[in-house]
Amino acid sequence: MDKPTDQSRMDKIVSLAKRRGFIFQSSEIYGGLNGFWDYGPLGVALKRNLKDAWWHDMVSGHDELATPAGAPQPYEMAGLDCTIIMHPQVWKCSGHFDLFHDWMIDCRESKKRYRFDHLHGRWASHRGKKLFVVTDQSGDDALPHTVTRALKGFGVRASKVEEIEWLSELESLATAVHAQTVTLADALGPDAGEPGTLTAPREFNLMFETRIGALAGDDDDRAFLRPETAQGIFMNFKNVVDTSRVKVPFGIGQIGKSFRNEITPRNFTFRSREFEQMEIEFFCKPSESADWYRYWRDRRWRWYLSLGLTEGKLQLREHHADELSHYSVGTADIEYAFPFLAPGEFGELEGIAHRGDFDLRSHMEGKLVRQDGQLVVEQGPDGKPRHRGSGKDLSYFDEISRERFVPHVIEPSAGADRAVLAFLCDAYHEDEVPDEDGKPRSRTVLKLHPRLAPLKVAVLPLVKKDGMPEIAIELYRKLKAHMPAYYDEKGSVGRRYARQDEAGTPWCLTIDGRTLTDGTVTLRDRDSLTQDRVAVAEVVDMLRDRLR
Repeated sequence: MDKPTDQSRMDKIVSLAKRRGFIFQSSEIYGGLNGFWDYGPLGVALKRNLKDAWWHDMVSGHDELATPAGAPQPYEMAGLDCTIIMHPQVWKCSGHFDLFHDWMIDCRESKKRYRFDHLHGRWASHRGKKLFVVTDQSGDDALPHTVTRALKGFGVRASKVEEIEWLSELESLATAVHAQTVTLADALGPDAGEPGTLTAPREFNLMFETRIGALAGDDDDRAFLRPETAQGIFMNFKNVVDTSRVKVPFGIGQIGKSFRNEITPRNFTFRSREFEQMEIEFFCKPSESADWYRYWRDRRWRWYLSLGLTEGKLQLREHHADELSHYSVGTADIEYAFPFLAPGEFGELEGIAHRGDFDLRSHMEGKLVRQDGQLVVEQGPDGKPRHRGSGKDLSYFDEISRERFVPHVIEPSAGADRAVLAFLCDAYHEDEVPDEDGKPRSRTVLKLHPRLAPLKVAVLPLVKKDGMPEIAIELYRKLKAHMPAYYDEKGSVGRRYARQDEAGTPWCLTIDGRTLTDGTVTLRDRDSLTQDRVAVAEVVDMLRDRLR
């Protein structure tokens, strides 16, 4: 039986994201477009802060002359910004053209399409008739949905539901079909009235196709929106080496949009069709690649913790051998316990993959496949490479050791949108605080790390008179030159605090009657709720120090 999810908490987070302007449904006034999301004023600031933190910590702020903790030796970092559309041969040699797919299944009755591995079901019986009742729901909704479907499939009234006998627990339809314990003829689809309406599963390529040129028609015009940012880095490996004079080991970082035509996007922004990645391709000597893999795996794990994710909700999981991609020597996932998942389940935030020399060799020689434990160029029926590589030399010559080799690659690949969602979920808290009369009231607060918070400080005159707004505006303008600040004079100060708590603003500055006499303001801390008096002249420097 499925474990319950914390769906009520997730619903509150989604509501807050809309109410406070973090995330909106794309094209909402036309009914929305599934799998696409827009970031509102606070959301775009949060996401930009996250990307800026990643770029600074991984690329621009890296000290090329120092050896970071856990690293085998010093290394260099560079950056790229590659195009979304590339030569179609890129995706053939990378394997995406042939292998980048999910299995989908259609219902001939409802005309709906489902991702095969997202369907679950359980056996039910009524008066000698048996059905495998299928649902596309997950978590708390899965079992009730199978009951509703069974009532329709057996033609039973809701008042007679106890007549239905359940013969099995909920299980994966794909697993059951593969084990031959269920046939599709027995399966009652999630939206069907009769069994046997589900088609055989078939491959569905996840890449978005487009056309290049004025006369789009034949295969020569066909191109694809990139499903990942990594391949653009491999395309430019030689360019970066030649122009930046970097030496192995070094990494190339990139932040950019990717596109995957997911069959069933779900769980808010977790699985979307358009998303943003923060990726590093780290090039190293083959003999040192295992050490570098461990270094990047551990460093990326620590990065999430340093920005405030709860360690108990975060896990680092090494892939089993049967999970590894065809190119992978080893992969670890950094995963988070999202509220929409059942207790004990985790969703991927980032993958750190040891890709070996697969990518550079593929773009030199042609599409590689694994045979007898070795990567070899895939052959077509004519005995020639099925997808030809560029023929360019993408090896590296080490001037010190006088070695020439194809570098191995370690790839830390993070989803910016999933990270934003994880930080929103982790920061969301409900507690009680005293109101202006000292009575307890419920409070919703986002306890975001100050580096990530969209607004760093709010400036609030206690009342709109006695010169308080003038002092507040002057202080706001001084702060605005150094950090994102917000000015608010509307409503009671308690309501204004509540708005800033929901926005995740770490500090509020209140200008009151005492400010007029001694030049101090009240500094309120979002998390501890402490209120201290600080001299107006010291506020800017003090908050800048805190943000450092």
